[in-house]
Amino acid sequence: MKANNRYTGSIEMIMKAVGQRVPMMDSDHHEALRLFNGFYEGCPELVIDLYGRTLVFFNYGERPGELSGLVDDARAALQERLPWLSAGILKIRGNLDEKERRGILLFGELVDDRLSEEGVRYALDLFLHQDASFYLDTRGLRRWIRENADGKRVLNTFAYTGSLGAAALAGSASQVIQTDINQRFLDVAARTYRLNGFRLQRGDLVTGDFFRVIGRLRRQQRLFDIVILDPPFFSLTVAGKIDQLADTLQLINKVRPLVAHGGWLVAVNNALYLSGAEYMKQLESLTKGGYIRIEEIIPVPQDVTGYPDTIQRQPPAYPSPFNHSTKIAVLRVTRKDERAV
Repeated sequence: MKANNRYTGSIEMIMKAVGQRVPMMDSDHHEALRLFNGFYEGCPELVIDLYGRTLVFFNYGERPGELSGLVDDARAALQERLPWLSAGILKIRGNLDEKERRGILLFGELVDDRLSEEGVRYALDLFLHQDASFYLDTRGLRRWIRENADGKRVLNTFAYTGSLGAAALAGSASQVIQTDINQRFLDVAARTYRLNGFRLQRGDLVTGDFFRVIGRLRRQQRLFDIVILDPPFFSLTVAGKIDQLADTLQLINKVRPLVAHGGWLVAVNNALYLSGAEYMKQLESLTKGGYIRIEEIIPVPQDVTGYPDTIQRQPPAYPSPFNHSTKIAVLRVTRKDERAV
């Protein structure tokens, strides 16, 4: 099938983008990366990821059928360019059919159920959810956590499938608690523990509403050296609302009492229409009392952002001083009770 005329030239853009990523591919094909980010690289309705030997196409089109020809052409071109591929999946994000949102098999049968990243193994369930069960834009954050978690107590909120907590265990954290409202997501985290030989104890993976779990931990006066706050863009439960565009500071202040003196609060905001400058302004408002310091910005990897030679368009809100709409900031926390001593 030939691509719709609207997408003339898109195959050339896709293959140019793939060419930039080829040097990143490991020889055993166990790792994951973004092959094409259409939001930046010229076709905003399409994203193509690689998980091991499995391609995942994300169709974001308002009329997804118009993209079917381009997906078919891209699949054929990528199978020719990367003959070791074992399977391909298509996720149609705007489809009312849940099965098509979670993914349909385009070719092959051997769909990857795990990957490796910098020596750590992560379980996958590529049909679990409309996303792919593993986020590529937080690769730099996983590296930061591994490098800083030694001997630390870590709390990973909105854990999803637990990759950030697994990175902490790989970095020799003394304790990691991961919490998410969806048990199926945490079941994938449990598989990651088994893949790496991490000990899994009762209470390490906590299923529950964020607001209720955080409230319970606060009542127990629990403290952690690293608290990770990586919420979805929007969520509404009986216990509270998540809105990354409007409620960032409220969420940070909700978990802030759980951060030990001198500890880190890692705040992630992926609101596409919140500029980097506005997000920094919000974070800087927390620093006025002298109890929070913005210590570091963690960039999103280049395969996710696109390359100078492949970027065709800018995001709707300029991300600087961050390099992507996924904005990751490390905050150093001073506790008032300790400062007074």
